[in-house]
Amino acid sequence: MNGLVIIVQILVVIFLCVNMLLIVTFFSKEVFYTTMRYILFAVTLLSDSLMLFVSDILLILSSYRVTMQFGLCIIFYILSVICIFVTPVTLTAMALERYVAICMPLRHAQLCSTRSTMHCILIIHSLSSVPCIVILSVFCASASKSLYTQYKICPMEIFVSLRWQNNIKTAIYQLYFLIMSITIILSYVKIMKVAKAASGENKKSTRKGLRTVILHGFQVFLCLVQLWCPFIEVALFQIDLMLYVNVRYFNYITFILAPRCLSPLIYGLRDEKFLLALKHKVPFGFHCVKIKARTGFVRQVGCRDRLP
Repeated sequence: MNGLVIIVQILVVIFLCVNMLLIVTFFSKEVFYTTMRYILFAVTLLSDSLMLFVSDILLILSSYRVTMQFGLCIIFYILSVICIFVTPVTLTAMALERYVAICMPLRHAQLCSTRSTMHCILIIHSLSSVPCIVILSVFCASASKSLYTQYKICPMEIFVSLRWQNNIKTAIYQLYFLIMSITIILSYVKIMKVAKAASGENKKSTRKGLRTVILHGFQVFLCLVQLWCPFIEVALFQIDLMLYVNVRYFNYITFILAPRCLSPLIYGLRDEKFLLALKHKVPFGFHCVKIKARTGFVRQVGCRDRLP
C-alpha cells in the first residue's frame, strides 16, 4: 500500500504543477481573463486543482487510518462534492458559449461579456452546491448530535451509509448527468446544422466549434465516470479486501487524477493563443510552433518570437 501511496503522490505533484502552469499562463495575457471561454477554462483548472489537493489529503489520511473531528470531515466533503460538479457544469457552460458564438454571433458579445461571465460562474457554483446540500441535509436528518464531536476516519461513503441515502445520491448524480448530456448533444446538433449551411472561412470556424463541443462532451464523460466507481468498489469489497484496495487506487488514478489534468492540458494546447502564451512559459518544450495564418499560408513561430 505504501508503494501505491508514493506513486499517487508523485502523480498528484506532477498534475498540480501542470495545472498551476496553465493557471499562470491564463493570467499572463489580458485577452484570457477578459474572454468568457478562457475565464471558464480557468474555473475548471482551479476546481480541478482544489479537487486533486483535497482528495489527495483524504486519501493519505484514509490510507494511514488517521482520524479527525467529524465537523472537519464535513468541510472536506463539501469541498469535494462541489469540485466534482463544478468542472462538468462549467464544461457544459463552455459548450453553450460555443453554441452562442457560432449560432448567434450578433449576440455573442452581449451574452458572453465579462459581467455575464461572472453571473455564469455564480450560477455554476450554485448548481454545483445543490447535490452537496441535499446529501448533507438527508444525512444530518438521520445522524445523532454526538456524532459531530467524535473523531473518525473520513471516507466519503460515510455520508451515504444507508441504502435509501445512496439511492437519493444516485438519483441526483444521474439527473445532472442527463441534463448535461442533453445540453451538450443539443449544442452539437445546432452547431452541425449551421456547419452544413456555412461556407468558406465560416465553415472552417464552425467545424472547429463542433470539435470543441465534442471535446467538452468527452471531458464531461471522464468527469462523470468516477460517479460509477463507488458501485464497483462496494461490490469488490464483499469479495476481496486487497482487490478492493488495489481497484480503488486504480480508479483514483485513472478516473480522478488523470482526467482532471490531461483534459485541461489537451484543451489548452488546442487553442492557438493559449499555446503561444504557454510556449513562452515553457520555452524548452517548444522548439517551433507552426501557425496557419488567416491568409492560408503557414508560418513558423520560433521560440524567441514575441507575442503581439
